[in-house]
Amino acid sequence: MNLPTCDHLHLEVDGAVLRVGLAREDVFNALNVPMISELCDVLDWSATRSAGRTRTMQDSDGPCFRVLVLHGLGKHFCAGADIGMMREAGARTTEENREDSARLDRLFHGLWSHPCYTLAVLHGVALGGGAGLIAACDHVVAVEGAKVALSEGKLGILPAVIGPYVYRRVGSAAFRRLAMFAGRITTVEAQRIGLIEDVQSTAEGAWALVHDVVSEVLTTGPVAVTTAKELTLGFDRWSGTDEELRTWTLDFTSRMRGSDEGQEGLSAFLDKRPQRWRQDAGGAQ
Repeated sequence: MNLPTCDHLHLEVDGAVLRVGLAREDVFNALNVPMISELCDVLDWSATRSAGRTRTMQDSDGPCFRVLVLHGLGKHFCAGADIGMMREAGARTTEENREDSARLDRLFHGLWSHPCYTLAVLHGVALGGGAGLIAACDHVVAVEGAKVALSEGKLGILPAVIGPYVYRRVGSAAFRRLAMFAGRITTVEAQRIGLIEDVQSTAEGAWALVHDVVSEVLTTGPVAVTTAKELTLGFDRWSGTDEELRTWTLDFTSRMRGSDEGQEGLSAFLDKRPQRWRQDAGGAQ
């Protein structure tokens, strides 16, 4: 498989799993324009190669992706925006700053809407945009002692671009408090408000848990994983009546049951055999 060429990311493929490592260790993986652009391109590329979108487990280039794992190399996950980028922002026009913000929006939306199951492994700090990255993932495993902050307020700005993704994770009151407070919170607090799912005492323990989560995800139909995001988005945006919602869910269920994956899942259950997607999963971690 030909991987995208990256200067600021470390990419690894293990069967149906793509691991994306933030690789600016000398600046604690701070987000600059080249890294953001590379992340956007890798997310777009991997989305087109996802099993849930292509509805195939493998093509001529190898296994299609079912899980994306995002992590940081070095001491920290991500220290937020690069200081040089923030310094340049002060000299830019409103239009230029909007273009930079649009690039960030593309990154967070690309991660949040990615058709694979997305996992973040958090260690050290996740500040500002780093907090946005974990908020946009489906599942976050943290190492005890890690800290998270919506730190933009300390600079006199606000976490607006990452806001929708953090808000969806923690709700209105917690988001407002974190945005105003702008200070670092512990993994205990982050887990309490739903910003992260799991905490492990060591990095080794965190990666072992990631392996277990990935193994579990690979037992689930890849189209079902992708379509679960469509279902959730439908609930989030629903503006019709309760009766119309019930009809929509009935149509949704009927469509899934009649799909190739739905038929395979039901047939395998009745035949007491593994579903095809389990047989074709490839490496997990």
